[in-house]
Amino acid sequence: MSARAQPVVTIAVDWSGALTGARQRIWLAEARAGGRAAPGPRLVRLECGRDRAETIDELVASARRDPRLVVGLDFAFSLPAWFQARLRIRSARALWERVARDGEHWLAESPHPFWGRPGVRAPAFDARRPAWRATEGEAVRERGVGPKSVFQIGGAGSVGTGSLRGMPFLVTLQDAGFSIWPFDPPRLPMAVEIYPRVLTGPVNKSSRVARALYLQARFADQREDLLRLAESSEDAFDASVSALRMQRHARQLLEGPLAYLPLDSREGRIWRPARDVVAERTA
Repeated sequence: MSARAQPVVTIAVDWSGALTGARQRIWLAEARAGGRAAPGPRLVRLECGRDRAETIDELVASARRDPRLVVGLDFAFSLPAWFQARLRIRSARALWERVARDGEHWLAESPHPFWGRPGVRAPAFDARRPAWRATEGEAVRERGVGPKSVFQIGGAGSVGTGSLRGMPFLVTLQDAGFSIWPFDPPRLPMAVEIYPRVLTGPVNKSSRVARALYLQARFADQREDLLRLAESSEDAFDASVSALRMQRHARQLLEGPLAYLPLDSREGRIWRPARDVVAERTA
């Protein structure tokens, strides 16, 4: 079997930027290719109990055990290009190092253009300084829900806190040998940015019944104990479905996704698979 034909391991992490309780909110799901008796993606583990640093350590350890690993992380890998230019940041790694230095200050003080803390409203729209990265503006909204701006660090659905507390760990992964897509040439092990709602499609994730029905409709062939765990919370659900969808499209990951726009080298890109005919048939 050629190196390119060997199966890829996919791990999805439903991330959290919470100062407390992160061990209960961060879920890691691993999926592998099935064998002849059980073809298709197979969920092989689903767990929580690690904080952010411990989760990254586990990803590094997983890559050492099996380098043919693609990790999907549920936080933004970058910030809008104009903001980076204002800070005179010229590379993704320089941005992650700047966030490691100043991110907690931004979260505490909410300087412009960050917002979401009590009393700090979103800035007025400015077409020259958009609050969203290009990849977020391109994302298809599911039932009216789309990606939030990384500048939003408070309020319902905000992703800024988790992103600012996640970006510094990309330096750790890069130093451990991971390719951080699309900033590095695609190679394994590799980390990609994911947005679970793109991967799950329409579903009322706040309802355990809806989560259970979704899993039974699409992944009834998975281990029953893992399905029960996956339906137990939104975080476990997002991690599980994301890992399985990534595994279903492992060929795309293995072939190496390419950046679509010159801006991607500065702002990054949310990884999304091509049309999933199987998922559409069971929707």
